[in-house]
Amino acid sequence: MPPRRPATRPLAGLLLLALLLPSPGPRPAAAEPAAQRVVSLNPSLTQTLLALGAGAALVGVDEYSAREEPAVRGLPRVGGLFDPSLEAVVALEPDLVVLVPSAQQRDFRGRLEALGIPVLALANISLAEVLDGVLALGERVGRGEAARVRVAEVRRAFAELSRESAGRERERAVLVLQREPLFVVGRGSFLDAMLAAAGLANAAAEFGEPYPRVSTEWLIAQAPELLLDASEDPEPPTRYWARWPSLPAVARGRVLALEAGAVTLPGPWLDRGLRRLAAAVAAEAPGAGPDL
Repeated sequence: MPPRRPATRPLAGLLLLALLLPSPGPRPAAAEPAAQRVVSLNPSLTQTLLALGAGAALVGVDEYSAREEPAVRGLPRVGGLFDPSLEAVVALEPDLVVLVPSAQQRDFRGRLEALGIPVLALANISLAEVLDGVLALGERVGRGEAARVRVAEVRRAFAELSRESAGRERERAVLVLQREPLFVVGRGSFLDAMLAAAGLANAAAEFGEPYPRVSTEWLIAQAPELLLDASEDPEPPTRYWARWPSLPAVARGRVLALEAGAVTLPGPWLDRGLRRLAAAVAAEAPGAGPDL
């Protein structure tokens, strides 16, 4: 059966409508005091705290945050994303630990709560979840107004880009997150929403999961006109994907490199990531696109 091609203008219209509607998001009780000693176990949550002006409340972070965020490199490290140290977290005496409800951190959350340590778990798959998470975290650290302002800016960027791309013909695109094995952006994630706002038809939207693993044969069969590569592989995307010259994206010189952290990290700066994505899509020069 031939793959279904994503809808074009109706998708953009629905996305624009959803972005303009208010989203209440999860909110803690108003009487709950603002957290003063926060441990972050996820780089997107660390970035959110910094963006909202709550960096002073951070007393510990995960290894990735410490490596990528200069503002927190001097803070105690409590382990990796998938192997945080319970002892290291407890030693910091936090009044709040923030994490995402991933399979890896679900058990860790239970162990923290068993010790009486408050935990705020914030999902970050869909666009709504990411924005609701910014609002919830802002409220929890006493930066609710800053969170609302930041979310409004993100929504404005999505609405503006959606309007600008609404009348254009949509390139059939695939956003690659990892090459070997091959993982791409499917349906339902914030990145899927970014592709739609940027005026693209996500060829992997046929999958009902946000980040499906696919085969090279599937990719060839989809014949994407645009290939966006956000993998961390050191080999340049144009050189790597040149192995499959039958891909229309390769033949047309529409293989574009994206800087993963600048575009694919969920958090408070999705408006910046969206604009970088839109700039990459607008590149018309043959061969390698700009390294955005």
